[in-house]
Amino acid sequence: MFTLRLLPTRTFRTYLQSAVNAKTLYIPAAFRINTFTTSPNYKMPPKKAATNGKRKASSPPEPAAKKSKISNDSSDPLRQPHDSAQEAEDNGIVLREFYPHEMNNVRAAAYNADELPRPIELLNNALKETKADREKINVKDAVVHWFKCDLRTKDNKSLHLASEKAKEKGVPLIAIYIVSPQDFQAHLTAPVRVDFILRTLEVMKQDLAKLDIPLYVETVEKRKNIQGRILELLEEWGASHLFANVEYEVDELRREARMVRACLDKGIAMDVVPDTCVVSPGELRSGTGKQYSVYSPWYRAWMAYIHDNPKVLDLFDAPGKNPGSAREKFKKLFDSSIPDAPANKKLTDEEKKRFRSMWPAGEAEAHERLTKFCDERINKYGDVRNFPSLAATSSLSVHFASGTLSARTAIRTARDYNTSKKLNAGNSGIQTWISEVAWRDFYKHVLAHWPYVCMNKPFKPEYTNITWEYSQEHFKAWCEGKTGYPIVDAAMRQLNHCGYMHNRCRMIVGSFLAKHLLLDWRMGERYFMEHLIDGDFASNNGGWGFSASTGVDPQPYFRIFNPLLQSEKFDEEGGYIRKWVKELEGVKGKAIHDPYGRGEGAKVKKLGYPERIVDHKECRERALSRYKEGLGRDTA
Repeated sequence: MFTLRLLPTRTFRTYLQSAVNAKTLYIPAAFRINTFTTSPNYKMPPKKAATNGKRKASSPPEPAAKKSKISNDSSDPLRQPHDSAQEAEDNGIVLREFYPHEMNNVRAAAYNADELPRPIELLNNALKETKADREKINVKDAVVHWFKCDLRTKDNKSLHLASEKAKEKGVPLIAIYIVSPQDFQAHLTAPVRVDFILRTLEVMKQDLAKLDIPLYVETVEKRKNIQGRILELLEEWGASHLFANVEYEVDELRREARMVRACLDKGIAMDVVPDTCVVSPGELRSGTGKQYSVYSPWYRAWMAYIHDNPKVLDLFDAPGKNPGSAREKFKKLFDSSIPDAPANKKLTDEEKKRFRSMWPAGEAEAHERLTKFCDERINKYGDVRNFPSLAATSSLSVHFASGTLSARTAIRTARDYNTSKKLNAGNSGIQTWISEVAWRDFYKHVLAHWPYVCMNKPFKPEYTNITWEYSQEHFKAWCEGKTGYPIVDAAMRQLNHCGYMHNRCRMIVGSFLAKHLLLDWRMGERYFMEHLIDGDFASNNGGWGFSASTGVDPQPYFRIFNPLLQSEKFDEEGGYIRKWVKELEGVKGKAIHDPYGRGEGAKVKKLGYPERIVDHKECRERALSRYKEGLGRDTA
């Protein structure tokens, strides 16, 4: 089990000094003069632009000593960028249009030491400090629910509470969704996912209209204007209550914390309620009072919590019907249409047709898929889930990511199909599937407590010091599925064609990028987000942390997957490879896994299939050496 190291007793000032001496943190001269003495020979390392190069390693800093909260003032040395931040920018990892430089390791350590307020704390504090005043606000002409990543009418906590509030006072419920092109860009949202969201909104608008509830969707070009525009709409509609579900990404938490207070200044009560997770972040702690950072003990605590608090699986009713006057009063909202995708996220006509046939939108489709999976496949899920050629998984991740299906609904449904009401008993396939859904909760818990993972940092900051490669040639080969490793290439081509990839294959291609190519794992993380229809930041980041051994419970020596062995084990007959790598359709038998090494090289070369771009054995040794060097120890 991974546990956070105990903080040393040295003062924070001494720690900062050590960081300066190690050249892991640059301190402005003015600050150094007033704070501590430095070597007169110390100079800030020059920035290097990345060419084909490598990420320069820096010395791993020690964790900071515990002290009071540090301000976020721009003059704070913790605001200084990581010494290899320029490489992150040059290689498209940190989007400077929206975000600051890659943070230094000391700042990440400060979050771990409780010296910086976590965004979830900002929101919780805003809600706590305003609670009494918000409860005094009377309902006016309408109540509003703000849809975000919860695009469903059933089992939606915020929507349910908004409906109950409206029903209590006999006023209409209004639903809104804000399309933000800048949010889509900043969050690397894939065009295929944007298309799915907009299609889902079309379906949901019709579903809500049957209840005389309008869904108003508007595009706000600049993300900074979202808060002000929502406040304008609330005033226009005479609404004094706004409800929304919590999103645990950093931008959203900070925005909602500001909005709770801004709404109150306008006489509006904004309630932000936890709904994304079955068990909310912050509810589970170890015996020492710490947040869990390893899945297995976390999962045991998660199950125990649900068993002790069975009401967390209770489903929330869909909203009730609006008063008949709502259609006349808010006719413009009913007559409004769903906007087109922003220019930066448009699909071609061919892509629209393809993706829409693969991924029908709406919560009815989600429930139908869940029911079919439970009826036909869930009992054997544990035995067959790792074989990509089989239709053995639920493919519900797209619905979890967009919120057309709640994790609570999914787990309750699976439990009800089981022979036991305990999550860790009964059919093994059902148990396994529930544990897989629980991973989504786990990664949200990690994100909430260690928010710097949302800021382009690995879970353990010292893993930033690994020297990564930035070969554009290798990255292009990986993206296009032309590495010469059939299982890797099949998986990448599936992603590019479907906006989706089997989970086993996600681990294989992730390990290949980070361990075989030694490419910065964040390049792969970004590519996934820009192409996945089920792109959820927390789950995607957690998966890449696992594959690259930079996340929770990293085990570099263990997770250097041999693509050949993975291929032979999980696609033994080669059905998955032949489906996606057309050049290999005619390859017979075991040669499908290694055509050049098993006598089919001349044949597949004529068809355009490449030889391996790297050698597994050499890459494994190189990866282990690079991890050891970056972490400053003899074992990876």
